[in-house]
Amino acid sequence: MSHAQETGKPGQTPGKAALASFLGSLVEYYDFFIYGSASALVFGRVFFPGASAAAGTLAALATFAVAYVARPIGSFFLGHFGDRIGRKRVLIFTLALMGGSTFAIGCLPGYDTIGVAAPVLLVVLRIAQGLSAAGEQSGASSMTLEHSPEGRRAFFTSFTLSGTQAGLVVATLVFIPVAALPESALYSWGWRIPFWASAIMVVVAMVVRRTLDEPPAFEQLKQEHEVVKFPLGVFVRHYWRSFLRIVLCHFYGTISTAVTVFGLAYAVNTWHIARSSMLWTIVIANLVQVATIPMWAKLSDRIGRRPVFAVGAVGCAVSVFAYFAALTTSNWVLVAAASVLLSSVCYAAPNAVWPAMYAEMFDARVRYTGLAVSTQFANLALGFLPSVAAILIGTGTYGWLSIAVLLATLCLIAAAAAFAGRETAHVPLRELGRASRTSGLTTPAPVAPSIP
Repeated sequence: MSHAQETGKPGQTPGKAALASFLGSLVEYYDFFIYGSASALVFGRVFFPGASAAAGTLAALATFAVAYVARPIGSFFLGHFGDRIGRKRVLIFTLALMGGSTFAIGCLPGYDTIGVAAPVLLVVLRIAQGLSAAGEQSGASSMTLEHSPEGRRAFFTSFTLSGTQAGLVVATLVFIPVAALPESALYSWGWRIPFWASAIMVVVAMVVRRTLDEPPAFEQLKQEHEVVKFPLGVFVRHYWRSFLRIVLCHFYGTISTAVTVFGLAYAVNTWHIARSSMLWTIVIANLVQVATIPMWAKLSDRIGRRPVFAVGAVGCAVSVFAYFAALTTSNWVLVAAASVLLSSVCYAAPNAVWPAMYAEMFDARVRYTGLAVSTQFANLALGFLPSVAAILIGTGTYGWLSIAVLLATLCLIAAAAAFAGRETAHVPLRELGRASRTSGLTTPAPVAPSIP
């Protein structure tokens, strides 16, 4: 690899951008995942005490899904301003919003104290979390991609997703001792500790993020007066095929919520696997994934985004059956092994590749908007999967089969969609989305655009 590829162009700081993205994603998704754990294990009794155990869990999982409804709305605004005023300023806002709303959730009184206002306030704060998450990964991926040298874009950009998985690991590690508390302590004050602890990580991530400069690609847009007034308009007009491709590709992500939210509740409530054991399984699988993600990303820099993404998605379609079958044995060793195969090996491949692959579908003028809107509409399936699974689940040893078939089908669709567009791994940054760069500029050029 040449020196230029290793260090990048003047103004590019790929290592610093990767660190800022890693820490920001760690905080954002620590906050996001502790809510998922709490909704599966605690919130049914704290905020919906009048319901049966099953109905309370379903109601709590529904509040988990609410954030995924808010995310597409947030993507319009955060994507717009990310392309208009810069990636950095919007990313600082998303971090502050997530940190504040998470801390506030930890302060909420339960239903027994303030009645119906408790679940209402919970939903409001969950919506705030969703609005924040709508702009975090897309902004971090855009910024890191634009700071990265040619030939290593996926590697550096993948640290956004390594941070996401690290956030899940930290969230689960924090929840393990909390889940082991006596029920009286767990349901009164114990569950609040993980939410309050997020404030420490927010401060650290904020310090790092504030020191990062805007990427040269965005600065060049400003210098050349190519910043568009309405990025969403350019996106809708010229990138709708990319939008559809991303929505279909992102179906693989249902594996994550199936394992970390529904799978957790299913294992504990139906197969009576200890809560702490299942939380440790999630820790192990995602800790390994923190290491495998950059490996898969580095491979995609060499052989291309599409084959790595597709092979991982097909692997998820197969290994999801092994995961649910392992749960029915109540054997923790088998469950842990199946989780590592599904999450750390198969799921890690598309997880590593999508930040670069999706971002490379757009040019710099609309990259934040395109990435945010596309992924957040795609994420709707992820948010509702736990609730759908809770409805579909049957009884007996093979009660999970319909859910596994659904997940496998979605993963195979994702694999096919990965091959539906062109390979962008070796296309220079400036040439990405080149076909539409002549449309929607502040000073339009006379060349007619073609659909990318």
